[in-house]
Amino acid sequence: MNRVAFIFTQPPHGSSAGREGLDAVMAMSALSEEVALFFVSDGVFQLLKGQEPEQILARNYIATFGVLPLYDLEHFYVCSASLAERGISADRVAVLPVEVLAPEALRAALEKYDRIITF
Repeated sequence: MNRVAFIFTQPPHGSSAGREGLDAVMAMSALSEEVALFFVSDGVFQLLKGQEPEQILARNYIATFGVLPLYDLEHFYVCSASLAERGISADRVAVLPVEVLAPEALRAALEKYDRIITF
């Protein structure tokens, strides 16, 4: 089986990319032995609790990230530079148990995957 990496680059509620990416992750988890999630750029906003998308009449799918470990998904990475650029401390990332990596380490981890899908 292929090792598949999903890269989240978009903020959660400006488009449907985050929700569609999460749906794809859940579907792929049944087909692949190893699936990893990478959060870079504005994708780091996917990991913040306390969002209120109902205020803009959007569906709140962020909590669904929290159930991914139940699907035997274990590899979640976030870019430390992306967090710093957005003024987000690593302790505010509460939706998933992520590993915070420097950009170089994140690229090295990403190279271990056979397929890369970006949302």
